[in-house]
Amino acid sequence: MIATVPPGRPVRVGAGEKLRTARLPGLTLNVRSRPPAAPGLPPALFVHGLGGSSLNWSALMEGLAGRVDGEAVDLPGFGDSPPPDDGDYSITGHARAVIRFLDAADRGPVHLVGNSMGGAVTTRVAAVRPDLVRTLTLVSPALPELRPQRAALPTGLLAIPGVTRLFTRMTRDWDAERRTREVMLLTYGDPGRVGPEDFALAVEEFQRRLDLPYFWDALTRSARGVVDSYTLGGQHSLWRQAERVLAPTLLVYGMRDQLVSIRMAQRANATFRDSRLLTLLDAGHVAMMEYPEAVARAMRELLDDVDGREGRESRAVRGAVSEPGTDGSGAARG
Repeated sequence: MIATVPPGRPVRVGAGEKLRTARLPGLTLNVRSRPPAAPGLPPALFVHGLGGSSLNWSALMEGLAGRVDGEAVDLPGFGDSPPPDDGDYSITGHARAVIRFLDAADRGPVHLVGNSMGGAVTTRVAAVRPDLVRTLTLVSPALPELRPQRAALPTGLLAIPGVTRLFTRMTRDWDAERRTREVMLLTYGDPGRVGPEDFALAVEEFQRRLDLPYFWDALTRSARGVVDSYTLGGQHSLWRQAERVLAPTLLVYGMRDQLVSIRMAQRANATFRDSRLLTLLDAGHVAMMEYPEAVARAMRELLDDVDGREGRESRAVRGAVSEPGTDGSGAARG
């Protein structure tokens, strides 16, 4: 299915999905949604990683359609969102865009989900605006590593001025199919899980985005933002902010992830104050695309647990406000 968003470029929309454009002062975001299976379901927001888009969440949103009212946003400069007017591609800049979107939507606290760079972005959102986040799910979040994976070094090198121009010259003979294949080799635990039809659609999408005049600039400056976030200390450190997150947190890591080391799973699980860990043996960096059923199942368990917890707390509060010497309904005993 093809839809269009300004300025009229064709955009792929999965069956059952809808696209809309959220316009805020100085910021325009493309938003992909899947109508909920029933009215009144809690809102959820999905945030992609470096080089990704809202399309990365289609399978997971479908798996959660009976549990949440889900939306996936294209971060500024990615997918079908134009660059931000202020040119800020830092983790803080992307987090600010997400916060502005959530404030404008005014749907209450959301189940917030992030992958890779989006995991760093959503960690920052949850730390600085706990009122916006009901639960947090992080799939291979890009939290600082002292010894990054060797396969992640080329991505980090994009942050160095001039390297992008050199890389584009070195790979000028690569077509969209070759580039798509290289990305999948890096991000999937087993690229063979991608069928021919899905691969063809991914190639088509890659070519469409390569044609955008700001594609490499958004990618390069966002990569620089990730690297810069690794150097921040004090209260701005992502690990320090992870300690401040109040929302119940689900951490998802792939044992075959070439970009985020599985070593970080235990550190993250020990840092987030209310966390649970899902480790997938055969997954790579994008578990929500490789094993959406497993991620959806873990998220449903988290949401069910939080619902039960909130129900118990609500009953406890109602009991606490009952006057002494009553039966809980306000009627005196005796």
